[in-house]
Parts: sequence; structure tokens; C-alpha cells
Amino acid sequence: MPQVDVPEDQMLDALSYAARTYAPEVGAAGVAYAKAVYQSSRLPLRILEAARYRTALINGCTICKSMRAARDINGYLESVGGDASQSIVARGGEAPDEAFYSAVEEWRNADAFNARERLAIEFAERMGEAPKGLAGDGDFWDRMHAAFTQEEIMDLTLCVGAWMALGRTVHVLGLDAVCFTDALATA
Repeated sequence: MPQVDVPEDQMLDALSYAARTYAPEVGAAGVAYAKAVYQSSRLPLRILEAARYRTALINGCTICKSMRAARDINGYLESVGGDASQSIVARGGEAPDEAFYSAVEEWRNADAFNARERLAIEFAERMGEAPKGLAGDGDFWDRMHAAFTQEEIMDLTLCVGAWMALGRTVHVLGLDAVCFTDALATA
């Protein structure tokens, strides 16, 4: 049940309705941030999905947990005025399968990930659960710098930050009762 009033006919995209209605300027910035993540990130799709899905599991957001980039990102971008031809999916690269998503929660023991994907999952987990310890962990940062460029580290950090903020917002306000990605699939 939403913690802000959302009419029944707006429940398929409750976050957009609530943002437009109750915080239009900040809501527009949130949409622009999400659009930039899915349209402008330079990281490979599997790395992004590894980090995004780990963040979704931590946040508890039903929408985020049910989203699959290959199936949903282009429709999402079109719904918010983005350019699906420039999306992280449209750029190509191997799309994760369901075995990939199933392995994310137990990533330490899974063989579904390459070294960079595994590091992206660890980064998202630590940023979401223990950011104070992450900031000062020299050994971790040595591994990050060995695997990712400066640009990729910044890109990944901003993407995880967007997913943390928006996913937690949706979940905490109970706006994830109806999955937007299901609505896109039936539209």
C-alpha cells in the first residue's frame, strides 16, 4: 500500500505519478538521472546488471527485482522520453539470463560471473550495506583500480547510487506494489 496517495488508475507507474504530483522538480531530476544511467553508462550490460540486481536485492524493491535489462530498459526509456537506440541494451553485449540473476544473491559461491562482474557485485553490496568500510578499504580499491578505469569506477558508482536512491524510494513509499515492467510488457 502506497504511503502517499496514488489513484488506482495511476498504480502502473505510481512513482512517476507521485513524483509529478508531490515533488515535480526533484522528481524530474530523478527521472533524468535514471534515464542517464540506462542511456549513457559506458559499462558493459552484464556488469551493470550484476551491480543493479545486487542493489535491487538489498533495497527490496519489487520493481527492481523483476526488471530484466534486455526485456525492459528500452521500453522504460521510451516511457520517459529517452532514446532507446542509445540504451545500454541497444549497444549490444551479452545479456544476462535467468541463471545469472539467480546467482547474484550467492555471488561469492557462484561461477556465473567473470572477475569484473564479481567485483561490480561486491562493490554494489558494500556500497549499499557498508559504505563507511568500503571507502577506506585499500585492498578492495587496489582490486577495483586493477580491473576498472577511473571513468568506469565513477560510472559504476553513479549508477549504483541512482539504483540505491530510486529503488529505496519506491520500496519505502510502497510504490512497488504493481510492477511497472509488467505494464510495459503488456502495453
